[in-house]
Amino acid sequence: MGTLFLCATPIGNLEDITLRVLRTLREVDVIAAEDTRQTVKLLNHFGIKKPLVSYHEHNKYQKTPVLVKELLEGKNIALVTDAGTPAISDPGAELALAAYEKGIPVTSLPGASAVVTALTLSGLPTRNFAFEGFLPRDKKERKEVLERVRNTTYTTVFYEAPHRLVKTLGFVADVVQGGRKIAVCKELTKKHENVMQCTLAEAIEFFNTHEPKGEFVFVLEGADADEIGREERKEWENVPIEEHMRLYTSDGMSRKEAMKIVAKERGMGKNELYRALINLDKGKAGV
Repeated sequence: MGTLFLCATPIGNLEDITLRVLRTLREVDVIAAEDTRQTVKLLNHFGIKKPLVSYHEHNKYQKTPVLVKELLEGKNIALVTDAGTPAISDPGAELALAAYEKGIPVTSLPGASAVVTALTLSGLPTRNFAFEGFLPRDKKERKEVLERVRNTTYTTVFYEAPHRLVKTLGFVADVVQGGRKIAVCKELTKKHENVMQCTLAEAIEFFNTHEPKGEFVFVLEGADADEIGREERKEWENVPIEEHMRLYTSDGMSRKEAMKIVAKERGMGKNELYRALINLDKGKAGV
């Protein structure tokens, strides 16, 4: 059987293509491309002539079994997207999974990726990060994503089209504090590459008066852990301690384990919580 090659292509600067990807594109039997018109330009630039088939978001479920059949028949296939690494906010994951299920070898040829490029340029912490890509259009799904972002300490990377950038930044600001740092990256690896480091509120103010043009990736600072803790503790302020304890003991948890959790959630020391519970018991007994 053949092999499926997931090939990363440049996100702007053509010099970012790897020698391994170029060799593979010359050697495979077929190249599956997100947009054959874009891929032809890339192939022509490097003097590569190979059969092309389209494989994109709107035909992937129909084309996946066709490509899997060709792989089983012994053809080697390279999958490329318009720019960047396949399966990162682009088609690819479904085809790779289908190939694995049939025992077909799959390999990924690393290269350009807007996620990593923007993250390294952002000046924000990179030890822990999350990638959200494009925010969902569905209001309920979008709210769930943004609530997750609001409560994570991880740096988060987003993609957005220029005509939706202002609206998307507004959605984020509705849930996340405007004082959070943000890096808005434009035209990565291209001639007019630009990174604007500011606060979320400042970014919204800027793009309300400067029309966004080009390809955008924005990187958002994670939440402050202490701030998250304060918000969580505030939620428990109006809940009586006894009721808070019953939330856990009623499910069979031991009183000792429940006390550990309650103390942490209320921002109390374990001894402080113990004394509070003793005082409540004394009050009930009329002591």
